[in-house]
Amino acid sequence: MEQVNGDTLAAARKVIAVHINYPSRAAQRGRTPAQPSYFLKPSSSLALSGSPVERPAGCELLGYEGEIALVIGKAARRVSIEDAWSHVAAVTASNDLGVYDLRWADKGSNLRSKGGDGFTPVGPALLPADAVEPSRLRIRTWHNGDLVQDDTTADLLFPFARLVADLSQLLTLEEGDIILTGTPAGASVAKPGDVLEVEVGTVDGALTTGRLVTTVEEGTTAFADFGAQPKVDDLQREEAYGSREAAGLAAPAGVLSPELKAKLESVATATLSSQMRKRGLDNVSIDGLQATRPDRRVVGVARTLRYVPNREDLFKTHGGGFNAQKRAIDSVNEGEILVMEARGEKGTGTVGDILALRAQVRGAAAIITDGGVRDYSAVADLEMPTYFANPHPAVLGRRHIPWDTDITIACGGATVQPGDIIVADSDGILVIPPAIAEELVEDCIQQEKEEAFIFEMVKQGNSVDGLYPMNTEWQERYEEWAGKNDD
Repeated sequence: MEQVNGDTLAAARKVIAVHINYPSRAAQRGRTPAQPSYFLKPSSSLALSGSPVERPAGCELLGYEGEIALVIGKAARRVSIEDAWSHVAAVTASNDLGVYDLRWADKGSNLRSKGGDGFTPVGPALLPADAVEPSRLRIRTWHNGDLVQDDTTADLLFPFARLVADLSQLLTLEEGDIILTGTPAGASVAKPGDVLEVEVGTVDGALTTGRLVTTVEEGTTAFADFGAQPKVDDLQREEAYGSREAAGLAAPAGVLSPELKAKLESVATATLSSQMRKRGLDNVSIDGLQATRPDRRVVGVARTLRYVPNREDLFKTHGGGFNAQKRAIDSVNEGEILVMEARGEKGTGTVGDILALRAQVRGAAAIITDGGVRDYSAVADLEMPTYFANPHPAVLGRRHIPWDTDITIACGGATVQPGDIIVADSDGILVIPPAIAEELVEDCIQQEKEEAFIFEMVKQGNSVDGLYPMNTEWQERYEEWAGKNDD
């Protein structure tokens, strides 16, 4: 098997990298692209297996991303998807390294953050393209001996042939050029002294590139003051490590922390509604829906999906393939609630059993749609609740085109934004602006404590006059009662 050597690196006139291509990575990032997008890395960033890579002096976040690299074998210009793979000579392992500390300086181009010398190691062996099935490759990455990435190419958002054909529409892919095809979930941060290994092989294990080895070293030469200086914040740390938890960061203010979630679960929907009305929020109820699990109380953060009325020509371009509906389902995360805008249209289904099951497997807390549900019995049997207008057997395309995700939508008469907190139970569905959630729930807890006292007093035979609401005399008696009954 041919090894990657200096001639391989010298032949690469350009290195093109894909931003997001694995569903696991899209889910981790919380966004699934409809089309592939790319950036360039200089050929001087290429390095062989065994070469060290320097974390530049003053930088904190050297990110690594194990990837499958395609090596172009013959020039490709305006080639079809069907013909594209014939222009690939080989595949090999690669590591798309970069420093998040410099993303602020040229985000989009990634030139400084991803283009440093040694930031694209490849190898050690080349697998002939005609000896592998591109949809049956496996990629694995180890960080100091721990397996951190393990995925296959079976369900890529954009198969390899599509990438080659797409790029060839506007530019000529030349012999020796390298395409980095995206990284799965699990990419993180390496520090000086760490050892990174990436291996690509066939799913059956018959062919392998061997492990591409890169050792991280600490840079000693500081950046000159006439250029961009490294700087990071918690957002960059979160993106570099893959999550706030992995980066050792606390949940940001306004996010649904476990403590806030538990408090919201402890108070009645009616109490929440009452407290929001006191704040002038009257239009925060998603109305007119029924639930598959009316016995369940659900609290989660909203993700959104919008359907527009069907138009046959637009359905052809937006309705098939990995459309917005499937992207939304496949990127919903643990504890999130997917809220769908279906315009109250009841004459077709907006979700069925397979996609609902996929949402449940991904950990979604619920699905909410003001449209119909197909395969009702199967959807109702799921543990995950679904809130919907009515059952209907018709497929999506009868009335809807899945159009966009993670935008402001309308559902059941309420406006819902991504990140809003949703509370749903048999009493109804409420949309809570996250900025007021902490204060709101504390007032709800206080209100319910007062109502528990009032209930007890009425039970003892007292009149509601002056008690509900409490006058000064009853307020004083409540304070005394509360002091005795505090936990």
